[in-house]
Amino acid sequence: MSKKVAVILSGCGVYDGSEIYESVLTLLRLDQRGAQVQCFAPNVPQLHVIDHYRGEEVQESRNVLVEAARLARGNIKDVREGKVEDFDALILPGGFGAAKNLSDFAVSGANCTVQPDVLAFAQAFARAGKPVGLICIAPALAARIYGPGVVCTIGNDPDTAAALTKMGAQHENCAVDEIVVDTERKLVTTPAYMLAKSIGETAGGINKLVDRVLELA
Repeated sequence: MSKKVAVILSGCGVYDGSEIYESVLTLLRLDQRGAQVQCFAPNVPQLHVIDHYRGEEVQESRNVLVEAARLARGNIKDVREGKVEDFDALILPGGFGAAKNLSDFAVSGANCTVQPDVLAFAQAFARAGKPVGLICIAPALAARIYGPGVVCTIGNDPDTAAALTKMGAQHENCAVDEIVVDTERKLVTTPAYMLAKSIGETAGGINKLVDRVLELA
């Protein structure tokens, strides 16, 4: 029987939403492994909007759910509609949206909070003992989801790792094409574009993460 996996997106575009390559690679690998996927996103305004051509903030407002629908080809739901009993696993791709829209880690660092609807859905997986995969900067949410002692990685950036440690996580350095697994909590993390220099490098770790998440499900 194929596994059912929820994927939470945070917009569309590396600087203010979900990292597109990471999201597509995640969805591709899930499809290759025969998983059934439903995408979700919080129905909230983005922190801000970045012109990805010029790299500058622009004065407009966009909605996280509406923008994430671009990545999901319209097949997406408000995360408040998600029910943990309908799924075997949860995966969150990275991109600055994870640190700006799913949480305020980009602004508040170790004092961050997670968007309430996202936190409630993710914690439901943790309580149910169902596996979760966090990619790139998304492991910044791990300590808020699981509490102190959770094992995770964002690669090897010392400042980001120190912030995660201050939040109560146990950070492990990790190569771009590898994963870190907290076997007790069934949490799988990989650095992706925290370290990657190409989409190929990104694919290596994401494929391993998806495979391990499905194995744990």
